[in-house]
Amino acid sequence: MPSYLSPGVYVEEVASGSRPIEGVGTSVAAFVGLAPTGPLNQPTLVTNWSQYVAAFGEFTDGYYLAHSVYGFFNNGGSAAYVVRVGGAGADAAQENAAPAAVPAAAAPAELTPGEPAALGTFAVRALTSGTGGGALSVEVADPEGEGPAERFRLLVKDGDKVAETFDVSAKKGNRSYVVTQVKERSKLITVLEAAPAAQLARPDNQTVELARPVRTPAAPAPAVPGAAPAVHPGPAEYLGDSADRTGFGGLEAVDEISMVAVPDLMAAYQRGAIGLEEVKAVQLGLIAHCELMGDRVAVIDPPPGLNARDIRVWRQDTAGYDSKYAAVYYPWVKVFDPASGQTKMIPPSGHVSGIWARNDFERGVHKAPANEVVRGAVDLETQITRGEQDLLNPVGVNCIRAFPGRGIRVWGARTLSSDPAWRY
Repeated sequence: MPSYLSPGVYVEEVASGSRPIEGVGTSVAAFVGLAPTGPLNQPTLVTNWSQYVAAFGEFTDGYYLAHSVYGFFNNGGSAAYVVRVGGAGADAAQENAAPAAVPAAAAPAELTPGEPAALGTFAVRALTSGTGGGALSVEVADPEGEGPAERFRLLVKDGDKVAETFDVSAKKGNRSYVVTQVKERSKLITVLEAAPAAQLARPDNQTVELARPVRTPAAPAPAVPGAAPAVHPGPAEYLGDSADRTGFGGLEAVDEISMVAVPDLMAAYQRGAIGLEEVKAVQLGLIAHCELMGDRVAVIDPPPGLNARDIRVWRQDTAGYDSKYAAVYYPWVKVFDPASGQTKMIPPSGHVSGIWARNDFERGVHKAPANEVVRGAVDLETQITRGEQDLLNPVGVNCIRAFPGRGIRVWGARTLSSDPAWRY
């Protein structure tokens, strides 16, 4: 508005009518994780998969950032900020010094799986010892509820404590086939076929003690020119610092972000680099960042290998998050992995973020991002029944379910808030 410094009559034109409503982006994601190349702790905008590959590299075996970003774009996402985090090893890889051979470190002893134990027409081997070096055991039990005759529960026990539980089938080709399920989800055992496929049958209810693995010296690894040691970021690297613009703190300067995911947090957990307490610390930091900004939502990944009962316990007792700026999706999804040429389980946050973006673009923000197909998902880590979802919905766990003839769909749109006004 002009300043009038002397007396007089001035004519000023004022625009009449209602001002147009300006659109605000609601579909920009942010991913924080690990990549083989790219700038460290710098939010980098990518608008398609080719830009991500040029900046951060291809799929990397054992990590989930690339798969999550690919799933985001495949499901309808159009823009994402990527923050590559890492420790000293990652920092060293960024330096432009001449490559130097990294001497081979003394290799730790390797564990050779124990001798297989017969379990009907199958065989079971221990991949690791129990607590204190003790032996593991497996128990075959009846499944919960009614079902086909080939269904059974397989419980892996460390002493008297149940360490892993699998609801599986003895029928080869079934999505719950015991050999496949244990291979993809278990950290403790592996199951082998001990008979031709036509003769495979449900083992009788029994408990079998497994032979302890044998520890053998490993050959030293050769020197790798210019290689940096593999480093898993700890909670401090993910949380970052606002002043230094690192980790989550670096995202505070980017206003257009509407959802944030940390898929590689579970890669570190799977490799034993961090425990559930560290996972909770990072996820709490992510939720705190979203609450501080007030314009974005944390897409939380649950730990892998949980059945419906386990995820309910994790949600209520272990995590216990209560925030209108966070949502959790379960279970993990199976996708094709170009790095290995096989399918693999990955956290669902990347695909879900893409669905949020697609829903906002095609339908509008007024429509909840539920009953939407998960593109690129070939299967789920576990199949959720309606009865199980009836127990998970009230505690804020959004289920991803497979429906005959309708594909794999997101079947929930709840936040982690206990306030009914902000439950959806």
